Amino acid sequence: MELRELRYLVAIADAGNVGRAAASLYVSQPALSYALRRLESELGVRLFDRHPGGVTATAAGRDVVAEARRTLAAADGVLAAAERHRRAVSGVLRVGFEATGAGELTTRARAEFARRHPGVRVEPKRFDWGGEVPALRDGRVDVAFAWLPADLTGLRSEIVHTEPRVVGLPVAHPLASRSGLSIMDVADEPLMWTERAPRAWVDWWAVNPRPDGSAPVWGPTNDNVEEMLEQVAEGAAICFAPASMGHYYTRPDLTWIPLTDVEPLRVALAWAASAPLVDDFVRVVRALAG
Repeated sequence: MELRELRYLVAIADAGNVGRAAASLYVSQPALSYALRRLESELGVRLFDRHPGGVTATAAGRDVVAEARRTLAAADGVLAAAERHRRAVSGVLRVGFEATGAGELTTRARAEFARRHPGVRVEPKRFDWGGEVPALRDGRVDVAFAWLPADLTGLRSEIVHTEPRVVGLPVAHPLASRSGLSIMDVADEPLMWTERAPRAWVDWWAVNPRPDGSAPVWGPTNDNVEEMLEQVAEGAAICFAPASMGHYYTRPDLTWIPLTDVEPLRVALAWAASAPLVDDFVRVVRALAG
């Protein structure tokens, strides 16, 4: 049994269809079907029931897939640990963030770290909605400014930044001249959202449910900040964002108004494990945030 076969198994379970799983893995469907049959033969149990719509994991399959996920996560952790130390030797630190990160703290921390370590290349890595945490887990970044809520289980983290939230409106919107808005002031407005982030993350940003128990009016979806702002500017929906977005993403066709009665965004600095460059960056952020 190889890790590649376990990745195949998890992909099939996630897709519920061998054809879709094959497409996501960039392998042919016959090759994936053969690999699945060979793995079932090796394990001596049927992992999936086949039906016209695809496949459904058997009881044995569910248990095996769960163990496969844990094994793959552990293998990724081994590679990520080695990669962190390789980059420390080569003098590279990759810092993950999304949109505005932790506001000015993000830029100040990178600049101060670079000043203290002139021989180290600091690489900022931007991710879309919630993507900085998976990137940290699989070793694409060494440390990340994570927007909460986020699943930081198994990671080291500490909150380093908070900022209020704002609502983004097109400049011609009837509420655009207000100095502040409550969540119920915009309860009937279609709200931008994304399918790319965990549902708990989406609901927190959307303030779902609202104080009166109602659900938001879900508007169009988006995959990144630029798509979101373009749709807000054209009047398709409104959006909620951290206050720093009003400074970092200024547009003449948008206005940003404080949301007066919702909890602020909290940003955590998160990292997977101790490494010389990571530890130094954490110390820099602590000093600046303190």
